Amino acid sequence: MAKAIKKQVLGRGLSAILKETQTDLSQMNAKTAKFTIGSTVDVPLEFIEVNPFQPRTQFNENSLKELAISIKELGIIQPITLRKMGVNSFQLVSGERRFRASKMLGLETIPAYLRLANDHDILEMALVENIQRQDLDPIEIAMSYQRLMEEVKLTQEQMSNRVGKKRSTIANYLRLLKLDPIIQTGMRDGFIGMGHGRAMVNIIKTEDQLSVYEQIISKKLSVRATEDLIRKLNSHKAPKKTAEIPNYIKNGLNKISAFIGYKAQIKVSKKDQGNISIPFHSKEEFERILKLFKGD
Repeated sequence: MAKAIKKQVLGRGLSAILKETQTDLSQMNAKTAKFTIGSTVDVPLEFIEVNPFQPRTQFNENSLKELAISIKELGIIQPITLRKMGVNSFQLVSGERRFRASKMLGLETIPAYLRLANDHDILEMALVENIQRQDLDPIEIAMSYQRLMEEVKLTQEQMSNRVGKKRSTIANYLRLLKLDPIIQTGMRDGFIGMGHGRAMVNIIKTEDQLSVYEQIISKKLSVRATEDLIRKLNSHKAPKKTAEIPNYIKNGLNKISAFIGYKAQIKVSKKDQGNISIPFHSKEEFERILKLFKGD
């Protein structure tokens, strides 16, 4: 099963960032802080502590193992976010599942966005400016929107006003983050476009998403062809629900069947509505039924 994937190199070493900013992370001015919080750096896991005020304390072990397998194969798709606390000390802001799964794998470092103690306004400015760039792929844009929601606490309506995009456009980008990591990676590497991704969001099961993704790659499907394929897939996955037949209708049907001498058929469309059909197989049989209703 061929998958069009290519690992993303997200992080850079802390030394590279320090060299570029020419300052210590704890001694930043507005200019260097804005640069650093827009960058992704590789931070040693041993320097990271979890947020003691994190409301979530229980993590599903099987879910973490599945995430660890994904990270082992693809790397970290979306960096975690850390707050600088001191020398070689960082606290998790978001991404604790990714952090735990990385520790489970025995990784030494993890790609992370860096936050400062009072960088709220700078972070918002940097993310909004980042979204306006022309060279971003759809997943990068989606992750920036998600950070604005999670870390800056903006609503989709507020983001719409900040970046000059329709709310529906922002919602469509955010939905891309529900796709399987393999598909997100494929989108980042240009194997598929946003239109393909938007179509695949409507597929519930991961295995079906991946099956469609592979067909897009192997058959070079257009967005329209992909939408048709997914429409057919979903039509087979959603069998029609049979309406429940009330007891009074069942009893009445039994009486009609006894009256005509064989089983009549009924189809209930909705509450207290439906159709009764009386099958016949010859002219003589039809005339016999007709006489019964006439009372002859």
